Amino acid sequence: MDWCSRPSFVILLVVLLLSVDDSRSQAPAATPTPAPVPAPSPDAICNGIYLSYVLEKREKIHPFTSDPADQPYSFGATATVLNHGASDLLSWTLLIPFRHRELIVSVGGGVLTNGSTFPYNTTLDANATAFSGYPNTDLKTAIETANDLSQIEAKITLVGTFFGSPPPSVPLPEFLVLDDPSYSCPRPTVYNDSYAVDTCCLPNPNYVPKEINVTGFLPRLSGDLIISYDVLQSYGSSYLALVTIENHNPLGRLDRWQLSWEWARNEFIYSMKGAYPSVVDVSDCVFGKQGQYYQDLDFSKVLSCKRNPTIVDLTPWQYNNTDLGRIPHCCRNGTILPPEMDPEQAVSAFQVQVYKMPPDLNRSVLFPPVNWNISGTLNPDYQCGQPNRVSPTAFPDSSGLDSDSLALASWQVVCNISRPKGASPKCCVSFSAFYNDSVVPCKTCACGCRAGTSGPTCNATAPALLLPPEALLVPFDNRTAKAVAWAEMKHYNVPSPLPCGDYCGVSINWHVLTNYNKGWSARVTLFNWREDQFADWFLAVRMDKAYAGYEQMYSFNGTAMGDNTIFMQGRPGLDYLNGEANGNNPDNDPRVPGKQQSVMSFTKTKTPGIDITAGDGYPSKVYFNGEECSMPEMIPTNWAPRSGGGIGLVTLLLLVLAVVALVILEP
Repeated sequence: MDWCSRPSFVILLVVLLLSVDDSRSQAPAATPTPAPVPAPSPDAICNGIYLSYVLEKREKIHPFTSDPADQPYSFGATATVLNHGASDLLSWTLLIPFRHRELIVSVGGGVLTNGSTFPYNTTLDANATAFSGYPNTDLKTAIETANDLSQIEAKITLVGTFFGSPPPSVPLPEFLVLDDPSYSCPRPTVYNDSYAVDTCCLPNPNYVPKEINVTGFLPRLSGDLIISYDVLQSYGSSYLALVTIENHNPLGRLDRWQLSWEWARNEFIYSMKGAYPSVVDVSDCVFGKQGQYYQDLDFSKVLSCKRNPTIVDLTPWQYNNTDLGRIPHCCRNGTILPPEMDPEQAVSAFQVQVYKMPPDLNRSVLFPPVNWNISGTLNPDYQCGQPNRVSPTAFPDSSGLDSDSLALASWQVVCNISRPKGASPKCCVSFSAFYNDSVVPCKTCACGCRAGTSGPTCNATAPALLLPPEALLVPFDNRTAKAVAWAEMKHYNVPSPLPCGDYCGVSINWHVLTNYNKGWSARVTLFNWREDQFADWFLAVRMDKAYAGYEQMYSFNGTAMGDNTIFMQGRPGLDYLNGEANGNNPDNDPRVPGKQQSVMSFTKTKTPGIDITAGDGYPSKVYFNGEECSMPEMIPTNWAPRSGGGIGLVTLLLLVLAVVALVILEP
């Protein structure tokens, strides 16, 4: 056999032919298109808290406008908080500054820290919009979780609308920071090709903690109103919680409070004691996931399946009801007083039995509701944060033993008094004095103008007309004739149309009653123009220059409480401010407001140099039931003050003297 025919030779020849590089038969290699530069991997660059914001979608939407700055765009973005540090990150809050009038329509993987509803206008935030974690409120470390991303990372998905910033510009935030003084976050790196920014927050070496925390929970915080959510009993599919509302502000108050929250994991309220839903509705359960899972549950006994239930207090006569009452601090018709008035009445509480849904069917898996909100009838506005996990609350043993029982889990919601942007007061103040026969009334639209009232009907910007004293007892709608007649008598300017009303449910008149060498006195009168009543009302006035000279009140109880503030409340029999009622002759007489009045005296020995007629005898701030009232724009003077273009007495005398001088000097 020829050697060329051997099989080994054939195989070797085939291998050699295949290995020959025939460049003539190969096309030149194509140059790859460079990909956008991705944001660097946090694994390689950060040993602290990694923060990032990635714009994932932008789409031009209607209406289309000719002005690029007003063109709306829908957007989708993802913010990431990743713990690559050596310590747990508890109850984290991420601050994102939006710069293009963004409206946040929905949030996933987190919640707005202030608990606002959607769509949320980010222009309401002074510097940045705050987002808190939910359900990952705490982020553990990679060390203790073996780098389990579900426990060390939170991703917040944002959907919303912004205006302007057309391509190729990229609407990215200028900075990303943690709302935590123990961390320092440098300015972020911007990756325009990836539509992303990121930064790495490291422990602040200069931070000194105010409190050494050895419990593993966040320290309890202080605020105007503290809401505690304590889980007392826990089962596989349900748990029992105690909700406690505590007032810590000396001027804070709630009447007929309404408390609301949001269930974020499809929970529902089975039963309650000490309070009740404002609307009993189970339709969301019967036709929803809850009804599919709890097929054997009698939903006719369920109280509320709303995602955002509103809870109201029970009346006092329900306290001894074994099914609804018998909860300490419950059943007060929604009244929470300042602790200085009555510490016992400064707390309200109720119990709620909550049913859970998969995958949370484990007695150790507990999540509080989010987006808490509380309001009253005529009370301050409260801004509530998100619940923070705190050390379990201790309760005295119910049997009387010298022992405490701890809650299974506790959360704290801090609410502070705030004045929302654009919000109007709910009460107003008028000034008068013994040395001036006109009353300076509440400002025009002091408590906001009603829709449709300004324009041809009334003038929302014209200053209010000065009034005769008797007009204070007359509702605004019936004051027109008195105000116009008084203006004509005093030669005041009368605008056309006339000024709108103040539209305040409660008004307070401060009248300087006397002024003598060693002292002076004032009379304060409360008017209730509402149909409902105020029990246990209180009033607080801030006297910047006269506070030290306060002596006593005669019909009210008055207390000098510091900060130049005098606290007033009605004595027994005068602690009830009635509502507006019909006059003696309902066919002809206007309705009469509820009224309370007292005189208070001051000494000048402790306030040398005080000038009552120059304005030192008037308060700078007035609060009714904790609500700050609208103040007048001027004070009464020793001569009739001018309103608009009216001529005062002094001006008239000067004109007369000038005319006489011209006549005498005329040749």
